Formats: sequence, C-alpha cells, structure tokens
Amino acid sequence: MGCFHSKTSNLHSPDEELIPEEKPDPPNGDEKEQEKDREVPAFREFGLSELRSATKGFAPELIVSESGEKAPNVVYKGKLEGGRLVAVKRFSKQSWPDAQQFMSEAAGVGKLRHRRLVNLIGCCTEGDERLLVAEFLPNDTLSKHLFHWDKQPLPWEMRVRVAYYIAQALEHCNNENRKIYHDLNAYRVLFDEDGDPCLSTFGLMKNSRDGKSYSTNLAYTPPEFLRTGRVIPESVIYSYGTVLLDLLSGKHIPPSHALDLIRGKNISLLMDSSLEGQYSNEDAAKLVDLASNCLQFEARDRPNSKFLLSSVAPLQTQKEVASHVLMGLSKAAPVVLPTLLSPLGKACARMDLTAVHDILLKTGYKDEEGAENELSFQEWTQQVQDILNTKKFGDIAFRDKDFKSAIDYYSKLVGLMSVPSATVFARRGLSYLMDGQPELALRDAMQAQVCMPEWPTAFYLQALALSKLGMETDAQDMLNDGAAFEAKKQNSWRN
Repeated sequence: MGCFHSKTSNLHSPDEELIPEEKPDPPNGDEKEQEKDREVPAFREFGLSELRSATKGFAPELIVSESGEKAPNVVYKGKLEGGRLVAVKRFSKQSWPDAQQFMSEAAGVGKLRHRRLVNLIGCCTEGDERLLVAEFLPNDTLSKHLFHWDKQPLPWEMRVRVAYYIAQALEHCNNENRKIYHDLNAYRVLFDEDGDPCLSTFGLMKNSRDGKSYSTNLAYTPPEFLRTGRVIPESVIYSYGTVLLDLLSGKHIPPSHALDLIRGKNISLLMDSSLEGQYSNEDAAKLVDLASNCLQFEARDRPNSKFLLSSVAPLQTQKEVASHVLMGLSKAAPVVLPTLLSPLGKACARMDLTAVHDILLKTGYKDEEGAENELSFQEWTQQVQDILNTKKFGDIAFRDKDFKSAIDYYSKLVGLMSVPSATVFARRGLSYLMDGQPELALRDAMQAQVCMPEWPTAFYLQALALSKLGMETDAQDMLNDGAAFEAKKQNSWRN
C-alpha cells in the first residue's frame, strides 16, 4: 500500500485538524525506544469529489493493491489538497449496503491511534461508494521485502522487530476492544518513512458486511473459520503464527507443512538460508516454538497477545539501530521550507491551485514591466491586433477559470508572439495543472524561467508541477531556488 514518500506530506491545509499520535509506554520498562513525532489527522468524513481528485479519478496507475485491479476492493495512492499522501481503499459496489453501518464501523476503527498502526483518518459513504482513507506508508509491504527483494534479504534483527512491533499493534487493538483482525498476513504489514513496520488498519474491517474475512489461500486460514465461517480473537493469533513462518522461512510455507518440519526436528529446513550466521540457534528455536503455539488446531490452546509480546521482546538485540539502517533504506532528511517564501511560494508548497490562480490574476503582467515587448515596438498591423485579441480572450478565460479555453488561446498567442512572455507561460502552465496535465505544466514553467531566468514565480510553479508528478526532492530544490531569488530581489530593493 505504498511506494513513495512525499516531502510535502507534512504540509497541512489550515483547516486540517491534527492530533498527536498516541505514544504509550513500551511494555519493557527499560526500553528506550525513540518515539516518532508523526502527527495524525483526526478521523473525518471525506467528500467523494475530494477523494476522486486525490486519486486522479481513481486512476489505474495509482492502484497499489498487490493484486492490482483484480482485487475485490482496490487500494489507491492519493494526495489530498494539503499535500498529504493517503491510501484510499475503495470497496466493491454494494459491499456495505447500509451507509450508517459502514460509517459506524469505520469511525470505531478511526478512534484507534498508535505508532505501530497505519492509522485510519477517514471514510466516505457518498451515494453507493464506500471508501476508507488511511495514512500512506512509503516503503512497501512485508511481502515485498520478504519474497520479492531486489537489493538485500530482510536481516534477522529486522524480522524479529517486525514480530515485536506487530505484536504491539495487536495488543493495543486488543486493549481497545478491537480484538478481531481480518486476514493478518505479510501484505498487511507496511513500512513507514523510518523503515518501521506498522499494521494496516484496513484489516480491522471486513471486506463487506456479510462477506469473507479471509482472502488468502485456504491453507493459511484458521481451522475454526473453515468449520464455522466465523472469526474469533484466537483466529488472529493463528494468522500471526503464519506471519512468523513467513519471517522464519522467507517464503510461503503452509502451516501444516511447517508443523510437520517442526515436529520432525527439521528446523533447519524451515529457516531462510539467507539468514545463515545472523541468529543463534536458541533464538531461532524460541521463534519456531512460538509459531508452533500460535498454530495450534484448537483455538483455546493458542497464546494471547500479551504472551506474544513477552516472547518476542527478549529477541530484540539491536534496539539502538534504526530500522532504515537495518533494511538498507535511504532515509530522506525532513523537509525544511525556506524561511522566505512569498504568498505564491507558500501556495505552491501546499499545492493550493486556487490560491495560485488568485495570485497570478492579481499580479497580472507587472513582473514583465521593462522587459522587451513586441507589442510596444511594432507597427500597428493586423498581426498585432490578432495578438492583442488573442491575449485578451486568453486572459478572460483564465480569469473565469475556463482553463481549457485559456490553454487554447495562450497556445495560439505563443505561436503569434516573436518574443515569448513569461507570464503567458506561467498562466498556461497553471491552466495545464488545473486540467490535470502536470507534465505540460512543468514544461511551461521551465519556459517561463527561460524568458526570465531569475523569476521566482517560474521556480515556484516548477515546484508545484514536480510535486504533482511525485518528484518531491526536485520540488523542494525548486522551492529553495525560488526563495533564494525572492531574497535577492528583496535585497536589491533595500539597496
């Protein structure tokens, strides 16, 4: 449910209420775990138009579900107007006929806040749509890092950290009376910007009011669910045991086969060969024994979440090493916005297209005053009349937010003028953004910079287009450049 990290994800719109993430004391009193300062928006109801815009109309290229469009309920990567990246789960039509029931279930899950959860921040029940909105975590799923790695296999210490952190998440849900988690598996574990594993809150709701609770292979499904079709708290422990098998083996092993290996004392055949030399036999035996206990056929014979925590906590031997270091991930430095940003720069940073439009309207063409302008020096000809009329109609369309017409008029104007106008490129660029064409908007912002190499507006609009394209590092650089030229201009005025 996530691949990319937004460097503007911490830039919130003014009306977005933020609440600090709950940070309970670690179960181990002497554990000095570095806490995140991640802030999570309060749970709220979203409008369908807002989520449609965030996902570019539920565009197929933004699907992040492991099964793609074939998934019964598809998850999309989205970006809210304030710049925050989100994961949007869209349920199949009529999955939850009763909107109030869906809202009630979602709101209950939305009350949970924990650093080990991918927190739920909203839902939508408009019409027959049923959507959930959660935080977006950028560093892929446990499934990707275990089964489809391309740089390095997940090290032993990171695997036991996953086991511990997920046990923490389950214990918190249990304490908050959310004891049922549907289909816990390696796809439900995601890694945040720090490389820390978190448990998706999507699994706290069924895929439909009366639908299945499990979508994985029947070989991994708790026995009692096969018998009765019901999920009980002990079913979650069974599924946790299957995740332990994934962590131990680095591959999908059906529980029945794994238990045969364990009973036959063939633990070495169970272990991932890439982990050789990274763990002690004693630690491996403890984790194997815990997995065996979780996978007991009778639900009453399985341990509870407190036992999971007490069993995996002692296996954490490198607590001082950050997760992103263990995983070999490069951790981006936190975004620090330039201190000197004009209102336009700030509007571009928070990707507020409406504010950008208002500012460009008010600025008009005054930034180009004094620049060579063919309109001032050519003889009055029919060509000049055409240029003036085309510019007028383009400006009217831009003012009236008829951006398709503005694009057409400004494109004609660019072809007519022998000396291009930076403002025309800027206006056409914003029109492209409003029309959902960020690549063309970036091209026009770059053309505006060619016209006026030190024009802050050109840099700010490039930053905005780059953010829309998901190129956050480059966008940050452009914001910095724009602010630098802003400061240079201010200093020249003072002098």
